[in-house]
Amino acid sequence: MEAPENETFRDSIGTINEEGKRAWVFPKKPSGRYYEKRKIVSYILLAFLFAAPFVKINGNQFLMFNILERRFNIFGFPFWPQDFHLFVISMIIGVIFIALFTVGFGRIFCGWICPQTIFMEMVFRRIEYWIDGDRNKQRKLDRQAWDTEKIKKRVFKWFIFLVISFLIANVFLAYLIGSDKLIQYITDGPSEHLGTLFPLIIFTAVFYFVFAWFREQVCIIACPYGRLQGVLLDNKSIVVAYDHKRGEAENGRKKFRKGEDREALGHGDCIDCLQCVHVCPTGIDIRNGTQLECVNCTACIDECDHIMESINLPKGLIRYASEAEIEKKEKFKLTARMKGYIAVLVILMGVLSGMLLLRNDVEARILRLPGQLYEHKEGDIISNVFTYKLVNKTSKTIEDVNFKLRKYTGEIKLVSTHDNFEVPEQGLAEGTLFIEIDKSQLKGDKNKLMIEVYSGDKLIETTTVNFLGPRSYN
Repeated sequence: MEAPENETFRDSIGTINEEGKRAWVFPKKPSGRYYEKRKIVSYILLAFLFAAPFVKINGNQFLMFNILERRFNIFGFPFWPQDFHLFVISMIIGVIFIALFTVGFGRIFCGWICPQTIFMEMVFRRIEYWIDGDRNKQRKLDRQAWDTEKIKKRVFKWFIFLVISFLIANVFLAYLIGSDKLIQYITDGPSEHLGTLFPLIIFTAVFYFVFAWFREQVCIIACPYGRLQGVLLDNKSIVVAYDHKRGEAENGRKKFRKGEDREALGHGDCIDCLQCVHVCPTGIDIRNGTQLECVNCTACIDECDHIMESINLPKGLIRYASEAEIEKKEKFKLTARMKGYIAVLVILMGVLSGMLLLRNDVEARILRLPGQLYEHKEGDIISNVFTYKLVNKTSKTIEDVNFKLRKYTGEIKLVSTHDNFEVPEQGLAEGTLFIEIDKSQLKGDKNKLMIEVYSGDKLIETTTVNFLGPRSYN
């Protein structure tokens, strides 16, 4: 957008006053068509956020990020440490997807989808409006002495904030340790699981601090995404924008006077009512152009439309638009950069889909026991010792597991009482085994063997090992 003459507002963030202290934001309660749509989107996402850890697909939690045990579930697909490459590709796809939307539509993710914005604006802020009132009442209450009314409202609000923060912390914990464990811990009682209780208290304190005090500072100071938009946005990106061409005209803004011909006087449609500033949750003036603090929440669009409607002027003075549209009336179209992001995204999604289709439910790894050579047994039998590890990525126990050699005649002996065993659901089985092969079948001192893993008569996995034998001399 056209840069204003005075750019001093860019020297500091909108929530810091001239003395360098926190300037507390008391935004006006928003209303309008975009706000109603955001409420619907937010409620759907909140329902998804709270339900996702408790929904299961084929016995797998829909979403889980168990960092301690290095187990991840994404949309019901379990990812183990052995699948780390798949997890990395999934994360890269997510980052590129967000970057693509930022290039095309600015910080629309922040305003419509980000959990921080949804909880802050659609949960905690709405509770605040209910208890403390709208902007003017909140400002009055803030300046008010600590009398009975203020103490009651503050204690009541802070208590509700604490309860909601505790609920969010429990759901967050369900994503980390699994919903089954969380329910078990709740059933057993907090005294039985103090090691989990303390992290829960810490999470509650963090969420309470963020939503009761830190608030919009998360988006402005802590989150790096706002700073990325300076790199990703260009003059063709659709953002929440003020139409300075229409709003300023030749002689700039002017307060509204009934019956006055603003067009004849050369003044724009902006009546300098400051309602777009008052409703902003980060306290900025959108008329100054795209700013770090703007999260594209559309509150200023709704408020400006209300004002334009009340004075019989066309709506859309603040709207979703690009700089190119405002300056040159250019319509939105895919740029070369966006096409590049789309191409990379399609390729990565194709690669991930192929890897998921080729991914086995069972992963077998058989390795030579370190420091052990072959053993020469009676009857010209050569024996090697190996360790095995089988990972079951499914939610069902794999029974009657056994090993067989492919192309070689020999024996595989497990160091256990039985040659068949089972692998527990979403667990692993490990142990030691010997492979014995007649010397006549070996070709040199190193032979690659293919080992098949069966569940009963069903082949479930294959792996290879290097089998050592005596060096042959011609």
